[in-house]
Amino acid sequence: MSARGGLSSGLNSEPAVANVDDGQAGPKPFSYALVRAVPRVERGEFVNVGVVLYSQHHDFLACTREIRPERLRSLDPGIDLDLLEAVLQGFCSVCEGAPAAGLIREQPLRARFGWLTAPRSSVVQTGPVHSGLAADPKAVLTGLHRRLVLLA
Repeated sequence: MSARGGLSSGLNSEPAVANVDDGQAGPKPFSYALVRAVPRVERGEFVNVGVVLYSQHHDFLACTREIRPERLRSLDPGIDLDLLEAVLQGFCSVCEGAPAAGLIREQPLRARFGWLTAPRSSVVQTGPVHSGLAADPKAVLTGLHRRLVLLA
């Protein structure tokens, strides 16, 4: 409760600052989100088609992508797979900071991850952001892709 009788916000006046290089070995924090194809947005059905993973501590931002035509066509027989591939390539371009990404490529990795994971109502969306600890974010990205996209 605040001094005025209401609930306090619980926010500190000082922002939390992560120590990027704490000098300690071992796993470091990362965040990831599934990349989903939503062929018919009005129905809300989706197929996981990739993973985007960010680690500030490892200076790492990357994504995977895998189009499974048979799974996608089960949701929408008329899906434009070429358009889907182009949008997914755009996601990867943002991660890589490629010229094709446009001005967003000039932003820090954290801002690009935030832009990629922002809610949107389009054929390609990201799921909720999850976090964990990893010593090797590339290996974690590969494992997440295998488990959550390829279902292996």
